[in-house]
Amino acid sequence: MMPSTIIIVCVVLLAAKWLTQMVLERINQKHVLAHANAVPPAFASTVTPETYAKSVAYTLAKSRLEMLNLTWSAVLLAVVLFSGVLPWFFLIFERATGSSVWAGAAFLFTVGLILSVVDWPLEWYAQFYLEERFGFNASTAATWWLDRAKGLILGAVLGYPLLILILKLASNLGGLWWLWAWACLAVFQIVLMLVAPVWIMPLFNQFTPLPAGNLRDALLRLGERAGFRAQDIQVMDGSKRSRHSNAFFTGLGRFRKIVLFDTLIQQLEPAELASVLAHEIGHYKKGHIVKTIAFSLAGSLPIFFLVAVLAKADWFARGFGFAPGNLVPVLLLISLLAGLVSFWLSPLRHYWSRRHEYEADAYAANLVKTFAPLIGALRKLNEKNLSNLTPHPAYSGFYYSHPTLLEREAALTQSASPNLI
Repeated sequence: MMPSTIIIVCVVLLAAKWLTQMVLERINQKHVLAHANAVPPAFASTVTPETYAKSVAYTLAKSRLEMLNLTWSAVLLAVVLFSGVLPWFFLIFERATGSSVWAGAAFLFTVGLILSVVDWPLEWYAQFYLEERFGFNASTAATWWLDRAKGLILGAVLGYPLLILILKLASNLGGLWWLWAWACLAVFQIVLMLVAPVWIMPLFNQFTPLPAGNLRDALLRLGERAGFRAQDIQVMDGSKRSRHSNAFFTGLGRFRKIVLFDTLIQQLEPAELASVLAHEIGHYKKGHIVKTIAFSLAGSLPIFFLVAVLAKADWFARGFGFAPGNLVPVLLLISLLAGLVSFWLSPLRHYWSRRHEYEADAYAANLVKTFAPLIGALRKLNEKNLSNLTPHPAYSGFYYSHPTLLEREAALTQSASPNLI
């Protein structure tokens, strides 16, 4: 392949991705506006006109900001890939630090850091202007900056040694280095999932056991009935940063735990909280956590193989202005280009995720013997979070990892056994 050919292919992929994203945003905006005049009949009894109007405004504001963010990201990637700034910076960096694996890893980390920092202005705007405007922001400037400082330190402590290890494997293990590198990454990710709930997540949020009382007793009994034993049911101070609410399952083995946002506990009734807990237990009982990990690891294996192949292809490095024969630029280029391909797999990945949500919903309804509390919880969460109640089907199909509210309600009621009605 000629070096110019790879540039043409990348330009086409970048333009196609950006154009598709912009079209999806526009058709979703038009679809939302077409239903903006009145509360959709399905929600008329649970959503006030004022709340619905606010959710429409919030959806459109987020979409406009997303269009700006997508355009900025596409322009930035084009500049980084095609302007020659990367090989220029690599040459300067290599002259200053040498060509050891330590220096190579430092170059990769530094580029990642720079690309992260340039996104901060839009992230700041989203947090302190858009979210503030709609009453969701609860963060302070000090908390925002501290979060990013902690993230950078964690990236240096965890990511930098991993990069060094990968480069050392490549320099010492011959043709199959990529397989060993993938195995090390797999072990790293699994260990990280084990320790994150204990050592990493508490660096950003406070986790406390759900206080003793009727609610805690009821939720623990529910877990015992399901045969699910976690360390505890934890409450996270999500209100420290945002008034959005959520619940999630984290950790593996004896480190696993259910986490409820403090805002969630404030918004839902005990029976609704029990149904949310049952849904999270359903993800565990159906093996969704393990399946997701396996899917992620399986997806990274061909990427490592591709890196190994392209590291030997002189035309690939030359196409972007690098001298051939060095793995470091190839690793960087593949990490930058991966999104241009993985984007087109988003519908399949999200379809799979939505199936997991349906399965967890059905499990929850059977565990609590009724689907009514879960539907009530979903409606409240959609209302409190100002979720888009009328997304365009193409948009939700491409982007949504969870089914829409109407889809979840329909699945719950249509598949319910007689004893749940």
